[in-house]
Formats: sequence, structure tokens, C-alpha cells
Amino acid sequence: MSLYRRLLELVKPYWFKLGLAMICMIGYSVLTAGQAFLVKPAFDGVFLKKEGVPPFIRNIIIQLHLGDLLLKKDMEMLFLLPIAIILLFFFRGIFDYGQAYLMNFVGLKIIMDIRGRLYNHLQNLSLSFFTKTPTGSLISRITYDVVLIQASVSNAITSLIKDAFTIFALIGVIFYRDWKLAIIAFIIFPLAIFPIKEFGKRLRKFSQKSLQRMSSLTTFLHETISGNRIVKAFNMEEYEKQRFAEENERFFKINLKRVKIRALSHPLMELLGGIGVAVIIWVGGYSVIRGDVTPGTFFSFMTALLMLYAPIRDLNKVNLEIQEGLAAATRAFELLDTEAEIKDEEGAISLPPISKGIDFQNVTFKYEEEFVLKDICLYVKAGEVIALVGMSGAGKTSLVNLLPRFYDAEKGRILIDGHDIRRVTLKSLRDQIGLVTQQTILFNDTVRNNIAYGNLKSSDQEIFEAARAANAHDFIQRLPEGYNTIIGEQGVKLSGGERQRISIARALLKNAPILILDEATSSLDSESETEVQKALEELMRGRTVFVIAHRLSTIRHAHRIIVLSEGQIVEEGSHDELMARNGEYRRIYDLQFKDNGMGVFKTAKAKKVY
Repeated sequence: MSLYRRLLELVKPYWFKLGLAMICMIGYSVLTAGQAFLVKPAFDGVFLKKEGVPPFIRNIIIQLHLGDLLLKKDMEMLFLLPIAIILLFFFRGIFDYGQAYLMNFVGLKIIMDIRGRLYNHLQNLSLSFFTKTPTGSLISRITYDVVLIQASVSNAITSLIKDAFTIFALIGVIFYRDWKLAIIAFIIFPLAIFPIKEFGKRLRKFSQKSLQRMSSLTTFLHETISGNRIVKAFNMEEYEKQRFAEENERFFKINLKRVKIRALSHPLMELLGGIGVAVIIWVGGYSVIRGDVTPGTFFSFMTALLMLYAPIRDLNKVNLEIQEGLAAATRAFELLDTEAEIKDEEGAISLPPISKGIDFQNVTFKYEEEFVLKDICLYVKAGEVIALVGMSGAGKTSLVNLLPRFYDAEKGRILIDGHDIRRVTLKSLRDQIGLVTQQTILFNDTVRNNIAYGNLKSSDQEIFEAARAANAHDFIQRLPEGYNTIIGEQGVKLSGGERQRISIARALLKNAPILILDEATSSLDSESETEVQKALEELMRGRTVFVIAHRLSTIRHAHRIIVLSEGQIVEEGSHDELMARNGEYRRIYDLQFKDNGMGVFKTAKAKKVY
């Protein structure tokens, strides 16, 4: 019931249009029942002569095939009835259009609201959520799942309300025409409720499984399409085709079970309806033969009864759609109910611009159950350039990820100018931090908008200056449409060095006082690295910088080098100091350069290069 309530809460903002739609549905239902009501005056008033003909004589005339004697030839009724029927269908059509338009408007608005809430909620979730949840699964929930909710909200609710009103109106006609036959009918027809309930229960179960399989399929497509270069490089096309075929078949089998339930529900409802109609025809026909009711009354009753079957059958179909929508709504609300692990604490203040320094105090951090940082103590003065060095898995990236609160420390705290970063607003904290990573994230938009990302109000002159400082202006000018060139998904139309320089220009334009460079040049060739390194030097000037590097050539401007191993700081100092200690830094240095056949550089040369 809580799920129904949450869906109904989404309807509240549109209660006025929903009210108009319900008025249209009532009008439509009453006029639908009016069709059955007109059968009696049409039959008895135009075709059969009632007055002065006893029932037993009328039966004899009919049995002698002398029915023409019963024709009333009532021209006035013959003239009025067609007009009444035309008007009935005209206004019924207007009501039908009104309810269809208004309900679909409400349904589409609700789905737009749900999709917007889902996306907005995703943007507020912590980074840890995205590391644990496949991208394809999230895309599936916002696209495919929401479509099923739309069918449930707009189509199903429309049919539910309209069919319910139609059923009540037709029941009124049935009881008005012959209450005895009506009682017999309503002993038989409720039997249809049991399969409706059972089919709905089973369909909801398989709908949930279908949505899960759809998430898996979307995740598979996202991975293989985005990783298509690797697939081709390793000649794995046939392997991926086979994997997709297997996933696709699983999805097919689950959907086939849904189809079986839907396909079986219709003929079963037909059979139950046929049994009911057969019983009523026998009982009602016998009453006509006995003369207890007129043929017009009986046929009016049967018309209403047959018309009643259609909305009852449709209610079964509506129930199936609602169950599918509820399965999708369950997944959508599960996502909306997921709380962000990282959020502003109550009473959080705005962080002033950094002026003193950053202090890591006994910081311990773990991913799930594995500790990756252990009791880190580090003080970085404002304006200082700190290089973080260590083997893969040493904890370098984990350490800098704590600064903008992508994650929170398990123990200890991080202070900026004495302010605990968990006591300040996320916006004010992240406004002071710029980030350039090895994996350059660009959007399928213009060069201009990618550089201005995060500060979309920037002037063209400010964007151009940032691009010049990043050594990007010249190659941007050579692009087909300059700064208005669409660069493709993840900047696929640009080289690695060009993408990185646009990323640096973006960080320059943000002009944050704290800068994190995470392997910013490790994937570049020598020529591109030289250009990017010049841009980085410009970016680092006057800022507090954390540089993560595997290539030791990228840390030559660092004031201090911090060496991490297995989540702990094991060494700290300048290049010369660390080389003289013959510790972890010297070991990393020797591994890197001896493997290249370069030998160990002399100190003088090392000072110049590093």
C-alpha cells in the first residue's frame, strides 16, 4: 500500500486536470450505458407493437412467421432514435478525447517528474554508490523502467477509472431492466476475479525478473560498445557476440513467461464470460417465451450484459499493466530511497578561501573491508606543491580522493585552515579544488562548453585566456568550427594530448586554490607530454598542489615528495634527500630507469630533470 500511496502522491500536483478527466470519464461511461438503454425503445417502440397484443397471441404470431403484423410503423420514433444515437456517439467521442488527452498529459508529466527526480537524486549520491552500481543498470532504471511506470500511471489508471464507471453505469441498466436476471449474472461473473488476482501476482514476479535482465543487458551493451576498441584489438568479436546472444536469450525467456500469462488470461476470461452469457440467454429466453418480459427488455438487458463484459475483461488487462508498473516503481523508489553517504551535516558552514594549509590528522580509510590508508599524518602549507609517489595500490589516489570528500575517512580528520572538511558545505569545499586526472572526462558538446564546464557564465575572453594558458588555443582554432566544434563522446575526435589540455583549461578557468593532478600525463607520448607539462606548470603556479605520478619526471617542481607504501607514509623529503637514503623512493627510481636501460642518473642531472 505504501507503494500505491507514493505513486498517488505524484498525482497530487495535477489534481485539477485529473478531476476534469474523471468528469469526462463519467460522461463517457454514462453514454456508453446509454447505448444499451436505447435498445428497448428502439426494439419495442419501432419494431414491435406492444399495445393490445397479449403475450400468448404475440408468441403464436411469431411462431407462424407472421412477425410483420407486429410492426408498429412508428415514424416519429423512427426519426428521433437515429438522431439520439448520433448525438450520443458525438458527445461520447468528445468525452473520450477529453479523458484520453488529460490522463495522458498527467501520466507524461508524472513520468517526467519521476525521471527528473531519479536523475537529480543520482547526481547527489556519493561516488561509492557509482563504484558499486553498473552504469547500464542505472540507465535502464531511468529509461526502460520509467516507461513501464508510464503505462501503469497513464494507460492503466485511465482504463481503471473509465472501466469502473462504465461497469457501474451498465450494472444500473441491467438491474433496471431485469433485477432477477441481474442477480443470476452476478452470481456467475465474480468467478473472473480469481484468475485476475492470480495472474497479476505471477506477472509482477516475472516483470521484476525481466527488469533485472534488462539492466544486465543494458550494462553489457554499455561495456562492449564503449570498450569496442579493446574488443577489436583482441579479436573478441565472436566471443562478445556469443555473450550477447546468451544474455539476449535469457531476456527472451523471461519475457516469454510474461507473454504466456498475458495470453492465457484473455481466453480464460472469454471462457468464463461465455459460460455466463450462455446461462443468461437460456434463463432470459425462457422468460421471453413465457411472456414475463418483452423482447426489447431482454435484448436491452443482453446488450448491457455483453457490453459489461468488455470493461471487466479490460480490468484484467489493466491489472496486468499495473503489476508491471508496480514492479518498475519498486526499483525506481529503491533508487530514490538510497541515501548519499557523503552529504552536508546539519549546521555546516561555508569554507573560507585557503590561506594557511591542509592537515591530515591520523587518517585511516578502507574500501569495504580492505584498509588502503593507515594512520596518515601530513601537513601541507598553502602554496606548497606535494608529490605523492608509490607503487600501484599504495594509496595515492585514495588519499587525494578524501580531500574533496569523494569518500570520508574511517578514522581521523582532514582540516583546511583548521576547519574539519566534514563540518563545511560540500559546495564551498569543492569550489576550492580543481582536478585533472589521467582519465580525461569530456562531454559530447562544444569545446567552449567543455572548457567552461563548472563556470558556464564565463565570457569568451576568459575561455580563450584559459585555453592559451593551457597551450590549447592554437589547435582549437584549427578545428572545423573552432571553439564551437562538437568533440564527440569523451572527446573522441581529439588526440590524447588535446583532450588533456582542454581538461587543464577547464581547471584553469575554475581558478581553484587547491589542485589535484592524478597521473595527468602518464598516458601521453613524449611530444604531447611536453605540451601538457607546460600547461600544468602554468596551472600549478600560486596554488596548493597534490601531484600523483608514476613518471618521476612529472614531479621535478615539487617542494616535497611523499612516498607511500601499503597505505602508509614511509618517506618524505626532496629528490636528493630521498635518493641518498637508499629507501623505497630509490628502489622505485631504480626500477623505473634501469628497466629502460638508462642506468641511474647522476645527482646533478637528476636535480635538473626531477
